[in-house]
Amino acid sequence: MKRSSIIKAIIVAVGSELLTPSRTDTNSLFITDELNAIGVDVVSKIIVGDNRKELATVVGEALARADILVVTGGLGPTDDDVTREVVADVLGLTLRERPEIMDHIQKKFSTRGWTMPEINRRQAMVPDGAEVIQNPNGTAPGLWIKDGKKPTLLLPGPPRELKPMFIQFAREKLCAMSGGEPLVRRIVRIAGLPESHAEELLRPLYLEWEQSTPPVTVTILAALGQIELHLSARASQRSVAIEVIDEAVKRVTSVLGNDVYSTDGLKLEAIVGELLVQRGFRIAVAESCTGGLISSRLTDVPGSSRYVDQGIVSYSNEAKSSLLAVPEVLISSKGAVSSSVALAMAQGIRIRAGVHVGVGVTGIAGPDGGSVAKPVGTVAFAVVLPDRSETRVAQFVGERALVKSQASQAALDMIRRLLLGLPSVSENNSKFSLTDQTN
Repeated sequence: MKRSSIIKAIIVAVGSELLTPSRTDTNSLFITDELNAIGVDVVSKIIVGDNRKELATVVGEALARADILVVTGGLGPTDDDVTREVVADVLGLTLRERPEIMDHIQKKFSTRGWTMPEINRRQAMVPDGAEVIQNPNGTAPGLWIKDGKKPTLLLPGPPRELKPMFIQFAREKLCAMSGGEPLVRRIVRIAGLPESHAEELLRPLYLEWEQSTPPVTVTILAALGQIELHLSARASQRSVAIEVIDEAVKRVTSVLGNDVYSTDGLKLEAIVGELLVQRGFRIAVAESCTGGLISSRLTDVPGSSRYVDQGIVSYSNEAKSSLLAVPEVLISSKGAVSSSVALAMAQGIRIRAGVHVGVGVTGIAGPDGGSVAKPVGTVAFAVVLPDRSETRVAQFVGERALVKSQASQAALDMIRRLLLGLPSVSENNSKFSLTDQTN
């Protein structure tokens, strides 16, 4: 199948709250993944507020550009839930109340001992010719509108309602018209290597992937402390696309080596957890500038109680001495931000907790506190294993939150590398840290 024959979809998320910093549209991520899996390309995602005129413009333009329109949200009973009416207006369809939907909504209320408010009648209004999608988890039904050859799918906004409705109804409907050319995507995660270095090393692979059958599309996404490669391929048979992607992942690993820490999308903290479990190790972390972020990331992983013992935020010099037995003379002579103090912190937490792995991190997150010798962004790390310990000092850029984030990523990657018996710093980028010391 030629690329031009692939079905194109546009997702419109409705809700003024999604235009604020406090709410994020996560439904479009789920829908995109589902559509890609059945061979549908998502060419655009749009967020629009609860405004009839704006929504009408967006829906009209989307229907002109896409083969499929998916609209989420705005199907509730209140005056600002305008999706149903606007889409009907744009398509020139009349809304009519459906008795079976009214019965369903009334039963939802009566089972809780409530009387249905009159405003909920709006949710029983259906455009002529639309197919109703039952909502077992809420009162707003979904709608499948096949106007001409372009279907429009309307789904409620709450994810707990939207996801099962999509899976049970829409997936089959859309799969039937998708052309049967699924997209297979894989995320490769890389740590300890700047984007420019990774790009230089990977560039020879791009031509290979363009000429492969099917071709592999690659997107490189860089954040401070991490790089993601998004590899994707499309084929009439899913197994063929998987085979091509598997080979592409192998090629990335052969080029970047141990800088690749995940080939299946797992986060660094999950990879560290797996390594700890494999070795039967438990870990304890002593943090200063990261303020508990490393411990938080480790414990974000379900089942982390198997390997995480404890964490201490020893922010002050007094806490480093009283809680971790870091000698005061060491702090005064070397400075709180030094590989020597980081090592003493790691050793102190390891002894205190009685664990296999101790980690110490101390630094200057900013915006003040830096000096010529130790500018803002300077962070010292130490990891102590039963048979090995290493320290390093790194210099990070950015504001306070970014320094903390990069430091947590670097610490986790250092733990990963040492658990694998590797050097604590990428061999592809020896300039990543200011100094590296092996003890």
